[in-house]
Amino acid sequence: MGFNVSTRRELLALFGAAGLACLRVPSARASERMRRIGALLSSSADDPLSQTVIGAFSQGLQECGWSVGRNVRVEYRWAAVDDHLMRQYAAELIAFAPDVVLAFGTVAAAAIERESREVPIVFVNAGDPVGEGLVESLARPGGRATGFLSIESGMSTKWLQLLKEVAPQVTRVAVIRDPTTVAGAGQFGAIQGVAPSLGVEITPIDARDNAVIEHAVLKFLRRSNSGLIVTTSRLARHHRGLIIALASRYQLPTVYPNRYYVTTGGLIAYGPDFNEQLRQAAGYVDRILNGENAAELPVQAPTRYELVINLKTAKALGLTISPTLLAHADELIE
Repeated sequence: MGFNVSTRRELLALFGAAGLACLRVPSARASERMRRIGALLSSSADDPLSQTVIGAFSQGLQECGWSVGRNVRVEYRWAAVDDHLMRQYAAELIAFAPDVVLAFGTVAAAAIERESREVPIVFVNAGDPVGEGLVESLARPGGRATGFLSIESGMSTKWLQLLKEVAPQVTRVAVIRDPTTVAGAGQFGAIQGVAPSLGVEITPIDARDNAVIEHAVLKFLRRSNSGLIVTTSRLARHHRGLIIALASRYQLPTVYPNRYYVTTGGLIAYGPDFNEQLRQAAGYVDRILNGENAAELPVQAPTRYELVINLKTAKALGLTISPTLLAHADELIE
């Protein structure tokens, strides 16, 4: 059972018929009152990913006719993996009296929801918003929150298929996950379910902190033919420098959930295009600012998945990437 690269082009939004187009009336907006958007991010201010988020979201707002400083003001807060800061910044953003809040991840969305029962929320990179209680269903969110999934749990099986494609000798795989989230459990369960058919033994590693991750990886390395999978998690994202370094140091073929792992030295990634998702989120924010109800805007699945390969890392690991996989990659880093 090989990795089916064609799926990266085939997965559509769960409810694409709803559409994500902006309500383009920029000329009318010029005379409107200044609108306010809060943004709570589960990354740090100095993380390059934060600048990517800001840039893509700002571009999406501009495409919808919003100009920062002219007819809209955006207030950002970066809490990383500090739950105390997440609560503090959520309170600060609600005090800012926003018309709508952009929340990066389910933890950020839940923090905003605890602070206010009135402010609409558009989340991105959400693992399981139904399981986490943010929405009643994907088709009909029903409350004040809606947005975009990070990945549908069943898609996580592609990571294991991809790992076997690039490193057929791997028979033991450690899965770095966040055990405290519904999405973390769902992704791990999907990988574990397909593992026997691929002849792979699965071991979970909890992405709690650097010490826990490093100790677990060293323990896992007592046997050969090993590889890693990193699932979507704010904890794994925060500790990605260590994870990438460990994979390099111990020659572990590793599959990551997003491009930004591979641009900083990771081997290969398969996951949603964050830039596209953030531009789409700006479209939802635009629709809410123009009077639509978040409860009636369906939660969307990713519309585009990226396959990104770091050829320099592959060479360092002694791996030969097949011509088929190279041909289907969206980006090759050399």
